[in-house]
Amino acid sequence: MKQNEEIRNIAIIAHVDHGKTTLVDFLFKQSGLFRENQNVEERAMDSGDLEKERGITITAKNCSVKRGKTKINILDTPGHADFGGEVERALMMVDGVILLVDAAEGPLPQTRFVLKKSLERGLPIIVVLNKIDRQDARPAEVLNEIYDLFIDLDANEDQLDFPVLYAIAREGIAKRNLTDESVNLDPLFDEIINYLPAPKYDENEPFGLLVANVSYSEFLGKLAIGRISNGVINPGDKLARIDESDQVTNLKSVVVQVYEGIGIKKLDTTAAAGEIVVVSGMEDVKIGDTICSAENPKVITRILIDPPTVSMKFFANTSPLCGQEGTIVQAQKIGDRLMKESLYNVALKIEKSEDDDSFVVKGRGELQMAILIETMRREGFELTVGRPEIIFKEENGLRLEPIEHLMIDCGEEHVGVISEKLSKRKGRMSNLVNHGSGRVRLEFSVPSRALIGFRNEFMTDTKGNGMLNSYVEGYEEYRGDFESRQNGSLVSDRAGVAVAYGLFHLEDRGRMLVSPGDAVYEGMIIGEHARYNDLNVNPCKAKKLSNMRTAGKDDNILLTPVTKMSLERAIELIREDELVEVTPKNVRLRKKHLSPNMRKDRL
Repeated sequence: MKQNEEIRNIAIIAHVDHGKTTLVDFLFKQSGLFRENQNVEERAMDSGDLEKERGITITAKNCSVKRGKTKINILDTPGHADFGGEVERALMMVDGVILLVDAAEGPLPQTRFVLKKSLERGLPIIVVLNKIDRQDARPAEVLNEIYDLFIDLDANEDQLDFPVLYAIAREGIAKRNLTDESVNLDPLFDEIINYLPAPKYDENEPFGLLVANVSYSEFLGKLAIGRISNGVINPGDKLARIDESDQVTNLKSVVVQVYEGIGIKKLDTTAAAGEIVVVSGMEDVKIGDTICSAENPKVITRILIDPPTVSMKFFANTSPLCGQEGTIVQAQKIGDRLMKESLYNVALKIEKSEDDDSFVVKGRGELQMAILIETMRREGFELTVGRPEIIFKEENGLRLEPIEHLMIDCGEEHVGVISEKLSKRKGRMSNLVNHGSGRVRLEFSVPSRALIGFRNEFMTDTKGNGMLNSYVEGYEEYRGDFESRQNGSLVSDRAGVAVAYGLFHLEDRGRMLVSPGDAVYEGMIIGEHARYNDLNVNPCKAKKLSNMRTAGKDDNILLTPVTKMSLERAIELIREDELVEVTPKNVRLRKKHLSPNMRKDRL
């Protein structure tokens, strides 16, 4: 095997908000990609409004920088396990990994998930401890935690002998020792070139690349993205595609592009093995296909993706307010949009439901589903979605369910209520660490279904100061039933507009979810009942007029402020017989059957 020393392909992995995208910004600036006076937007690799608003990476993205004669292809990977499909595809194209860890928070579950995938592929790791300027930074302890994590993930001796750098990403500084002086990221650039290996290839093998991602261009059509495994490609070469059924299709009018900075450019010269390229000229390409020489086609093993663990039903919007706020309401168009999404995201599986006119979407978690729904509503879709359901397995006559490793960081005073609630949800505590600082780190083994609806309760119980992270660690035998939500629903018994007088006299019944002036309809959920059962109420009730208009006659109506319903909170809140109505302007809760005569009252 030979190596292409002019290229390094690396992935940067980190937990959410540990500084990954900020670090990439400074790699761009210090590599000379931008002019000194060029106006560059912060977090250049965050694409789309959702990524910029939430401050998280949702899709894996490619970019490149030059360091001397060496081209460094960088893949910015998502930090959340729900987007694990993006991570697995990205790791197919790289030869080494930079692990970025917050020097105060240490390695968290999402870091563990991506690191495990990297170690399984035998990739060498560079560890970067970021945010060493934080007042609560504890780099020595965090480094020991990283070693423990590597050992726990069965890293081999070579992988355990990793280099360590200390960084302040927001200042563009990296150094080999805490006491060193540094003004740039040169130590990191040097480690990338000297420690991480160049891509290997077999000079006797013909050209071939595995499609790791797909995109779309208005000018070139569908684009296939992948790393050249062997051989070289030149402009005008005749190529072929091998699909999942091993059928070979010759490609016409192929345009090959390569990454340059945060953009792409048309290939003018030869691209050698190890280069990440973008190939156009095929309409039916899918992730996992092989693109190879037309004269000597040879298939490459397809990408294997972990199976989905959560499913949700997507319906057309059937509420009385349908069509008033969105432009796309047809079930067929919703289905077409979901099918299009599955082409770009291999972690999603779309199925047509047999029992009703709906689509079953299977994925990795609630956040992945919420991002998909939020994207669709911003495109003008109106739709209705059901409660997330866990996908169970059957083996040897036993019912198996996904189990998650849950890590919680909270104040000492909240340990009791959190432990009690998780034990009721069949959770088992596996570790408790108290450093005496007033905060405690708890670890639990819990069923995935236990976390549906728990995050909102957790933030309330910890007064917003707790941190909760989890990842799926495997399947176990079904742990038994439990009640996920104790409260029933307050359901509107008529259509109209919510009135302050009516809502004021319902506040004793529970917590309101609507405000005065909001449109309501029969079967719409307007609040959480204080008791277990559902209750039909009238939020449109107005005060009857009389001819007595004295100063003390009118009541002073002061309503409890209502928190605007977010999509994630709505998905967590609903029960099995309830749905979430999503439009470009509003998120509403409703019963599956709007008429009270068709609903079975919960006693």
